[in-house]
Amino acid sequence: MQIGDLSRETGVNIETIRYYERIGVLPKPGRQMNGRRTYAEQDAGRLGFIRHARDLGFELADIRTLLALQEQPEASCEAASRIAQAQLEAVESRIAKLQNLQAELSRMVSECRKGVVAQCRVIEALAR
Repeated sequence: MQIGDLSRETGVNIETIRYYERIGVLPKPGRQMNGRRTYAEQDAGRLGFIRHARDLGFELADIRTLLALQEQPEASCEAASRIAQAQLEAVESRIAKLQNLQAELSRMVSECRKGVVAQCRVIEALAR
């Protein structure tokens, strides 16, 4: 398949596919006589793996490690588990920060009396 077909099949932008090739998380594709890239189904599978991992927030360095682990089916999955645990902790931390942000914004909005700007609690809270 060509790069456009791979992009449509996986939902990954063409420029992103090229970027993944440049940094080595996606192998360099074969080329047709006219220079066009050609991809196999295994490339689509690998790109799907990368996309799913990115959707879950994994960094490319972690994805590179997970891809390397995927190529060792008999190896322990302890490293993969550690990577996933670290990502889970990062997500939980972001959720806690967002919940604090939500509480602060709710407080600001609820204290707003919709009067004049000189007495606006939202402006006052942001000015602190």
